Formats: sequence, structure tokens, C-alpha cells
Amino acid sequence: MNPLTPDEIARYQRHILLPEIGGEGQQRLKAARVLVIGAGGLGAPILLYLAAAGVGTIGIIDDDAVSLSNLQRQVIHDTGTIGHEKSESAARTIGRINPHVRTERFHERFTKEWAELHLARFHIVVDGSDNFETRFLAADLAETARKPLVTGAVGRFDGSLTVLKPYEHDGSGDLLPGYRDIFPEPPPVGLVPPCAETGVIGALTGVIGTLMAMETLKLITATGEPLIGRLLLYDSLSARFDTIRYRRRR
Repeated sequence: MNPLTPDEIARYQRHILLPEIGGEGQQRLKAARVLVIGAGGLGAPILLYLAAAGVGTIGIIDDDAVSLSNLQRQVIHDTGTIGHEKSESAARTIGRINPHVRTERFHERFTKEWAELHLARFHIVVDGSDNFETRFLAADLAETARKPLVTGAVGRFDGSLTVLKPYEHDGSGDLLPGYRDIFPEPPPVGLVPPCAETGVIGALTGVIGTLMAMETLKLITATGEPLIGRLLLYDSLSARFDTIRYRRRR
């Protein structure tokens, strides 16, 4: 791992003071390569906090452009970036937050073909997409590539997230659960309408996205207990968190 520069030591001082992270943990963050799928509602806080934390290389894949209706929740973009590619807008914001962070932009959709070309270069995948097709694809491809996956979702006033490492074994020698152990199949098309039809409270994406960033930092620094085998649920209207444990089905 590359040593931290004096500027980085000053920037990350509050991390370095934590015994659970320290200088070694900050160096792990600097050496990490994280792919973030989606630069929208969830992707915005994920990207902001990973960049501020000093994750060395952040990949951003998103095929969309910034629109006015995005700005109520996608806080990495602003009015001046309407019409710009989201991956470009997000990368520019990251550059202003932390010049030590390198970004790799991909203005395209996350597909199996894209993953075959690029996924191996990243250490962790964070899925902030807004559709079931991409969530299931990301989970399947991350499992095949043996990459940890942090995945989350939001709808109206509720959100959820979990961490997946289904290629590893637990203390009993059993394989850890995967995404399809929670959700065996995508719901039928049209059963769960998108937020463009039902709406979503903007701050909810900040809560879930920030928790996803936290889980990513824990994985990189080997700090704490990641949400593996646990689905964290958040009901914003009642200000209530619940945790559901799940295990391998197959």
C-alpha cells in the first residue's frame, strides 16, 4: 500500500484517530477500488461519502443524464448539471470534494458484457440501481466474480440494504447466503411501480445510501460486523429500524 502524504494525513485525521481504522485502515481505503452502480438517489450519498473517506479509485457506471426531477434527492448533482451525463457530473463533484480520489466513468448500462470487461478490476461492488433487472444481474455477476456486494433499495418512505459474500463460508462451514436467498426471483413486470410513478421522499435515499457507504467502508477496513446474512429495514414514517436474518436456501 502507498504511504499517505502529509495532506492526506491532515485530511483523514479523524479516521486515523480511530483505533479501529488508524493509518493502516486509511491506507486500505486509499488502495481500494470500488464500483458504484448508479449515480442517482442512492448513488449520490454513496459516492460523496466514499470520496470524502478517501477511497482511492471509484468507478461510476450510469447511462442516464441529469434531469430537474432528479435534484430533489440526487444531491451529487445540481441545477447547473441538468442535461449532463450523471457519471460525468458525479465525477466532477468528487474531484471538488477530494482531489486524491481517482474516478473511472462509464456512461453506459451495467450489463453482463460490461462486467466481463471491467468487473475484475474492482474490489467491491455497491449497487445503487433503481430496477430489479440490474439488482439481480449485479448480484449474480458479483457472486460469480467473488466480489463483495453492498446492495440497497428504496420506495416511497421505506428502504433496505444488505451485504453479500455468497462465495465464502460461515463458521460452520456453510456457504453464506446470496441475493436470491432473500429474493428468489424478480417480481413480475409492473407489479412494483418505479418511483417515477409512486414517488419517493428525497432524504430517504440519503439515509440508505449513507448506510451503504458505511458498510462499504467497514468491508474495506475490516472494521465491525458487516450486514452479511442480515437485511436492514428502515421505515422513515415511524423512524424505525428492523433487522431480518436470512440464510442460504440452496
